[in-house]
Amino acid sequence: MKIIFFLSLILAKVLYQFLHITKLSEGTSIIGKFVLKICPNFLIYANKYIKTKLNVTGTNGKTTTSGLISHLIKESRHSVINNAMGANLLNGVVNALSLQINPLKQYDYSVIESDEAFLEIIYKKFEADYLLVTNLFRDQLDRYGELATTKKFIQNGIDLKPNLTLVLNADDPLVASFQGGKEIIYYGIENVEYEEGVQASNSATEEAFNCPCGKPLTYEKKFYAQQGHYYCDCGYKRPEPKYKANVTLYKQYSVLHINGEDFEVPLIGLFNAYNALGAIAMCLEIGLDINDIKNNIKSFKVAFGRSEIKYLNGKRTLIQLIKNPIGANEVLKTIDKSSNLLIIINDNYADGRDVSWLWDADFSVLKDVTKEVVVSGVRAYDMALRLKYAGVNPEQLKIISDIKKAVEYVGKKSDNNITILPTYTALLKLNKINSLKKGK
Repeated sequence: MKIIFFLSLILAKVLYQFLHITKLSEGTSIIGKFVLKICPNFLIYANKYIKTKLNVTGTNGKTTTSGLISHLIKESRHSVINNAMGANLLNGVVNALSLQINPLKQYDYSVIESDEAFLEIIYKKFEADYLLVTNLFRDQLDRYGELATTKKFIQNGIDLKPNLTLVLNADDPLVASFQGGKEIIYYGIENVEYEEGVQASNSATEEAFNCPCGKPLTYEKKFYAQQGHYYCDCGYKRPEPKYKANVTLYKQYSVLHINGEDFEVPLIGLFNAYNALGAIAMCLEIGLDINDIKNNIKSFKVAFGRSEIKYLNGKRTLIQLIKNPIGANEVLKTIDKSSNLLIIINDNYADGRDVSWLWDADFSVLKDVTKEVVVSGVRAYDMALRLKYAGVNPEQLKIISDIKKAVEYVGKKSDNNITILPTYTALLKLNKINSLKKGK
């Protein structure tokens, strides 16, 4: 009944205020679980309050890409709902909608990031107009298994929405092979230039993919992992992107030259260039003004933990989420090796129970760090062992399993910038530590 939906909206907001005052929880998913208990058909009722519904899924980059799309929509003077904190399972999506929907208001857009395995579940009750898929890498093998399984989860969701417009990364052969919907739009990178001091992407961990005919794909260009310009002798090849970018990477930002226009993006790393290209492609597809996009993208602030800058005891602290080998490799290429480094590894459900990915990531790039490396979290000892085998001097390693104590130690010990590399639930813990303050 509709009255139950209205009641769930009121109770969600009351519960959020209670959690905020008591600091019992961040309230990123527990409210959604509560709302679904009261109103199991919440998503069906929520549909009518949003005119155009956008979704983002994929292994890496969901939060940054959806956050950037949401930012550009908002700055273009449109109303938008977004699960900005990155809680992307069913409870997290309902959580965000229940806190942001005003039943007396119609919203122009929703930008919802979805966990790959939950896209089908969400699409059974929530309508969709556009779906952007970023990439598919090995991630949380305990939950997803092999990449074919992850791809099937997403394809099952797509199959539920015949009127969906797909916005796909042409450079990822798995992503480019998705079928369905009423239209498919591709985006991709043509060339990459690295300014002096920026390390080129050449991921040690790569996936090998075969053409549908069974032969291995050949690459004319490979940017990182399996992303690049691929083809097969049978005639199969990377689809032609509608949105093509020539990318120049600088130490503090990137410039994307897309279809004759330059976009200066305040994000570092090739992985973020892909995120920005996908976001720009989506925004152009929904009709945002190109000049508004070019101007507004410069003011984008990353979500917590995604190349986020905070301050610990007055020292600049860069926080970069790591969660799988490909993502970790790309992040490791961007860090300042002279900074004080803290790596926090948890193995909770949202992180993935299987931490074997630590051995697939190329931590050998840290063997020439100049400062002590502190490791923390549930799997601190596993991380310390991995670093030892990666060539980091054991005398430079310090284990402090308690995350708060590790942060306090690094804050007092450091005489320079700080870099923190946490997994997802460690990131949530960091967000509650008062000594980590937002930028000056």
